[in-house]
Amino acid sequence: MLRPLLATAFIACLAAGPAQAARCGGDFNSFVAGMTAEAQAAGVSAAVTSAAFGGITEDGSVLAFDRRQRYTFNKSFEQYVSTRVGAGRINGGRALLQRHAALLSRIEQQYGVPRQILVAIWGLESDFGKGDMGKLPVIRTLATLAHDCRRTELFQGELLAALKIVQRGDLPLRDLIGAYAGEIGQTQFLPSSYIKYGVDFDGDGHVDLRHSVADVLASTANLLHSNGFKMGQPYDEGSANFDAMREWNRAVIYRKTIGYFADRLVGQ
Repeated sequence: MLRPLLATAFIACLAAGPAQAARCGGDFNSFVAGMTAEAQAAGVSAAVTSAAFGGITEDGSVLAFDRRQRYTFNKSFEQYVSTRVGAGRINGGRALLQRHAALLSRIEQQYGVPRQILVAIWGLESDFGKGDMGKLPVIRTLATLAHDCRRTELFQGELLAALKIVQRGDLPLRDLIGAYAGEIGQTQFLPSSYIKYGVDFDGDGHVDLRHSVADVLASTANLLHSNGFKMGQPYDEGSANFDAMREWNRAVIYRKTIGYFADRLVGQ
C-alpha cells in the first residue's frame, strides 16, 4: 500500500518514535544493538529482540530497490490500469464479492466503506491473497532501511512496530514476511499501520493480515474510515473520498485505479 509514498507516510504513527533514536550508518551490529535497547525500552521483551535480531545482516537488494522505487508510476493512467485490471481479475473479484457477501455486509455496517473498494484494493495489492505478498524477512528488511541514513527515522519507527507485532502475538517471526519496504499481508500494511489500524475481526485474539480474510478486509476498511471515507459518497478524482484514500496511497493514478476497478466489480 505504500510504495509511492515512503518518503512521507506514517511518520506520525510510530516513526515520530523514540526520544533517543539509534544512530544510522556506521557499524551495522552496533546499530542493531542500539535498536535492541530502544525496543526493550518500548516494552518489547528480550526474548523477542533476541529471536528477531539474532544473526541479522543487511540486505543489499532492499537498498537497491529503495533507490529505484520512485519510478513506480511513470505511466499514464490508461497504461497503468490496462496492466492491473483485466477481465480475469474483475471476474475473480466479483466471485469474491459473492463468496464473502455476509462478511462484507458486516464490515460495511461497522466502518462505512463499500465492499467494492475493499475488494479492489485486495485485488490490486495481492491478487486477493493469492499473489505476491513479498518473500523477505520483515525485520531484516526494516533493519536495513533503518540503518541507511536516507530515511532512518521513518524506518526505525517501522522496525519498532514490526517487533511489537511479534510481541503482541499477532504474527510469529516465521510469518513476518513481506515486501521491499516491509509491507505485510494481503493488503500490504506497513507495520505502523498494522499496529494503528489492524482489527481482529474474526475474534481469534490476533490481528492476522496474512491469513485471515476477515481481519484483512476489516483492517483495510478501518484505515479508510479512520481517514474520513464516507459510505454512499462518490470516490472519483476530486471527491472527499478520493482524498481520504491518500492515506492508502498518495499516487493519483493508483487511487484512480482503485475506483476504476471498484466500478467494474459492480458493473459500472
